[in-house]
Amino acid sequence: MFLVDSHCHLDGLDYDTLHNDVSDVLAKAAARDVKFMLAVATTLPGYKAMVELIGDRPNVAYSCGVHPLNQEQPYDFAELRQLAADQRVVAMGETGLDYFYQKETKEQQQASFREHIRIGRDLNKPVIVHTRDAREDTLAILKEEKVEGCGGVLHCFTEDRETAAKLLDMGFYISFSGIATFRNAESIREAARCVPLDRMLVETDSPYLAPVPFRGKENQPAYTRDVAEYMAVVKGVSIEQMAEATTKNFSDLFHVPLSRLTDA
Repeated sequence: MFLVDSHCHLDGLDYDTLHNDVSDVLAKAAARDVKFMLAVATTLPGYKAMVELIGDRPNVAYSCGVHPLNQEQPYDFAELRQLAADQRVVAMGETGLDYFYQKETKEQQQASFREHIRIGRDLNKPVIVHTRDAREDTLAILKEEKVEGCGGVLHCFTEDRETAAKLLDMGFYISFSGIATFRNAESIREAARCVPLDRMLVETDSPYLAPVPFRGKENQPAYTRDVAEYMAVVKGVSIEQMAEATTKNFSDLFHVPLSRLTDA
């Protein structure tokens, strides 16, 4: 079986007390059939440091972008484009809108979000979207910027069934994290039942949001297995079917050949 962690922050894990190094994290993941992962950036300096930490590995791909909560200081869109053009980068982001924590940077968030989509269209690289308390603006910008030109995924899905339907109509993929395993997450599970298996991804968003039974502990890519097993039950399929579908979906969305995944 082959699982992909479609969204993790490998540079944010505890390498002082929980893991020896990146290779240790990847080995723990592989032991649970999580054999490929997408390491996601949240700032441009963070992207550079992340690549330096992880290096070139056959089982890790990169995204490049600036998170909506990191908009206090302006950054150079030209530098974003230059870094994102690297062949190791398969996605833009994570980008998007977050009005829950920082509504005061609304204009900067929107400008940054639009630029990520524009660069994604130019480079043929999909966008990884974060949204919180900003559903209408998120959907509007995706439509206005013609996101279908590059495609994308709403990661760590916490929206409702209606939002899922609108994203699916745009050709989007939807990624589910450990939040879906939480007791009070029935609305997320209800939405997941309506998401076709061929448009679904699984992720950890590690080191955050560890799934049950690890809730409250540091999350890690190995726990993708727990998310996938849970979502398989929600969808009424086997874990093998969930793994096969989400791996193919990852390949299709991020233009990573299945041969690279299965050979990793």
